[in-house]
Amino acid sequence: MSPEASTLASTGAGDMPRLRGDLALVAEMIEPGARVLDIGCGDGELLAYLTRAKEVDGRGIELSQSGVNACVRHGLSAIQGDADRDLADYPSDAFDYAVLSQTLQATRNPRLVIEHLVRIGRHAIVSFPNFGYWRIRLHLLARGRMPETHLLNHAWYDTPNIHLCTLKDFTALAAELGITIERSVTLDGAGRPFSLDPRGSLANLLAEQGLFMLSRRG
Repeated sequence: MSPEASTLASTGAGDMPRLRGDLALVAEMIEPGARVLDIGCGDGELLAYLTRAKEVDGRGIELSQSGVNACVRHGLSAIQGDADRDLADYPSDAFDYAVLSQTLQATRNPRLVIEHLVRIGRHAIVSFPNFGYWRIRLHLLARGRMPETHLLNHAWYDTPNIHLCTLKDFTALAAELGITIERSVTLDGAGRPFSLDPRGSLANLLAEQGLFMLSRRG
C-alpha cells in the first residue's frame, strides 16, 4: 500500500477511510458479508473499509511486520506471510474472494500464485501495473533505460517488481491456465476506469493498470 494511503489511525470509529482509486473498484466487486483474504494487505486500508462498510469476514497476509502491526493496531486480523510460500497452506474454497492488489509483479512465481488465488477463493481479484503503457514504451524507446513511474517507482537495481507484465500477457496466461475472467477494468494511474477491453491493443497501450476478477472454470 502507498504511504499516503495510511490514514486509518486518524479516522474516527464512525468514519470510513478513503480508498485509493483501484481499491474502491475492488471494494465494489465484493459482496457484503463475504469471506475475504487480502494478500499483501499493507496497513489494512482495504480490509478496514470492507469490514466497516460491508461487514466482511476479512483476513490479511502481509510480508512486512510493520504492516501487520498497523493492521493489528486497527483491530484487523492479519498475519505475516509470503504469497509465494504460504498460499499453499490454505484449503480450497476457504474464502469467497482472494485479493491481490498491486503485488503480483513482486512475486517470484506469479503463475503459481494466480493458481492458488483461484483455488483458495471462489473469486480472485488481481490488479497490477501495465508494463505495456505508452509512457513506459516511449521512455524505453527514447532513453533506453528502465522507466520509473508513480506505480513502478524504484530504480531497476533495487526494485521489488521482478515479474512485470502487460495486460495482454496477463489475459494470455489466464487463458493458458483455463481461468475465467469474470470482470475486467482498465485504469489510469489514479485508478480512474477507462471504457476499454483489456484484451485489446488500445487498452494495452493506454491503460496504466489493470484490474481483473477471476474464477476457475467448471
